[in-house]
Amino acid sequence: MSTPSDLEQLLSMGFDKWRAELSIKATGNLSNALEWLEKKQDLSDEQLKTEIDDQAAADENNPTLEPKPLAAGEVARSLVCDICGKKFRSQAQAEFHGEKTTHDQFSESTEEIAPLTEEEKKERLAELKANVAAKRAKQALVDKEEQKKNEKIRQKATRETQDLKEDLAKREQIKAAQKKREEKASDLAAKKRIQEKIAADKEERRLKAEKVKAEREGRAVEAAAEPAPAPVPAGERKNVVHTEVRLRLQLASGTVQKTFGVDTTLFEVAQALQAEGASEVQSFTMTFPRKTFSGSVDFGKTLKEAGLVPSAVLIVK
Repeated sequence: MSTPSDLEQLLSMGFDKWRAELSIKATGNLSNALEWLEKKQDLSDEQLKTEIDDQAAADENNPTLEPKPLAAGEVARSLVCDICGKKFRSQAQAEFHGEKTTHDQFSESTEEIAPLTEEEKKERLAELKANVAAKRAKQALVDKEEQKKNEKIRQKATRETQDLKEDLAKREQIKAAQKKREEKASDLAAKKRIQEKIAADKEERRLKAEKVKAEREGRAVEAAAEPAPAPVPAGERKNVVHTEVRLRLQLASGTVQKTFGVDTTLFEVAQALQAEGASEVQSFTMTFPRKTFSGSVDFGKTLKEAGLVPSAVLIVK
């Protein structure tokens, strides 16, 4: 069985054919080719091609890598680095050494370097494979740590975004709750005003009835007390002139709140509701006091004439 060539062994290790051929050409043997491939593994094909072209141009202009010639009659069997003393079997190996170390002084030598035995080749190959595997494992750890850092950054950004969303939701809930409290307080105030008006009307009717009774019985009219003025709701002055009416309208689809001018007619209110999708309005009913507005006569009344100023609750049918 024939021994696989250096190129075949590189291809069996998974190296790209173009790079494998290039490494053999640049170094001359398998062990140096592996070192060369390991050194150049981070370069793209374009970068590697550019580097080789630049090196070739530099070699043409820099003859220092050329080995010093032997004396007449001597045969060169190897090359030796004049700086570190390392010996090489071929010109390609010497050039590879110069590229790695920047050593640029070489001499020809008559000393023949014994080729590596098969066992030495296997050991060298195993050592180089182990070095490549160790470097890849180290890079994998670096990549893993980088991935962990990126994941932490992503999680932090996600948490911050979630916190912002929750904070915004809380603010919206607070606003909604505050608005609801204000609406409830306004409704209670309106209800209180209506109840006070009912009580004032009731008191006025009672006083009038007493006056009529006193006149019938021949008692002095002066004895009958004059109707007490209607109580003025807290925070409201007698001379306050309202220009708007706040209506709470209870529809079949839900409750809406709207504000109209005091001179707006009930017909115009009905038209405004129908324009927003409500069904045809037949009547408006007050709960305090109980009163229903329907028909063309009632719908022709303004909100002021209907006694709905400054606010009222109406059931819409």
